Amino acid sequence: MTELTLDQIHRDRQIGVIFVMLAAITWSTAGFFTRLIGLDYAAMIAGRGIFGGLGLFAIIVMTEGRNWPRLFAAMRGASLLYVVLVVAGMTAFVGSLGLTSVAHNAVIFATLPLMAGFLGWMILREKPTPASVAAAGLALIGVAIMVGFGADGGLSGDALSVLSTLCMTLCIIVIRRHPEISIVACSCVGSLTSGLICLPFADLSVAAPHQLLFLVLFGLVNSAAGLTLFSLGSRKLPAMQTALISTLDTPLAPLWVWIAFQEHVTPQTLIGGAIVLAAVIGNIVWSRRAVA
Repeated sequence: MTELTLDQIHRDRQIGVIFVMLAAITWSTAGFFTRLIGLDYAAMIAGRGIFGGLGLFAIIVMTEGRNWPRLFAAMRGASLLYVVLVVAGMTAFVGSLGLTSVAHNAVIFATLPLMAGFLGWMILREKPTPASVAAAGLALIGVAIMVGFGADGGLSGDALSVLSTLCMTLCIIVIRRHPEISIVACSCVGSLTSGLICLPFADLSVAAPHQLLFLVLFGLVNSAAGLTLFSLGSRKLPAMQTALISTLDTPLAPLWVWIAFQEHVTPQTLIGGAIVLAAVIGNIVWSRRAVA
């Protein structure tokens, strides 16, 4: 392996890490926006999907110019599968919110790196290293400490949460296996579809002008920016590392709410969050040394 090749690997992985971390940061703003907007969940998810999809469409038009229709016309097999996974994952996530606790949702989502590691090995033949598995397990423990894992969840809600996490995992696998597809176009269609599915259950008539503005920002930041950054970064990283970095969403979410709304942060949240951060940062440092 030449020095140039090693340099390229380092650059690609560094870009991938930065983009996926930025995606996790944008996704972690969900709690901040939901408190800021103050509408029912269906309205917020519908707005996030529709405005996020429109934001992604604007990005496509700006980057592709008059050639933008070809991205949608070229959507076939893997592209359509990705759209189905986005829609199914979002729908399952929304359904789980009313059927199980936030704690159960968080802990189940924290299994994402382990799920991605297993499916990445089975489908992509990306054998996870012992260090990556250990980091994923440590992150799961950290999330469990943060939110607890009591008996306050519902079986059907937990099942939907597992389905949502599985869809997220398969999205990572599809991106890795088919880097040629336009993930931004697929995410645009998926985001719009999931938003339109939730729209009949939403009551936007009570929304004040400032709430609609925040809803637009929710879609642009949390959905459009997050999906764009994630699609660009996940192409350059192993599936398990992509999923592990994505768990930064969990410890960062209460930070923004604490800063903006002065919500009380418990010691277990700080301890668990520190464990997740240590797991992610440790894995990034280790993987960089392993490539060298």
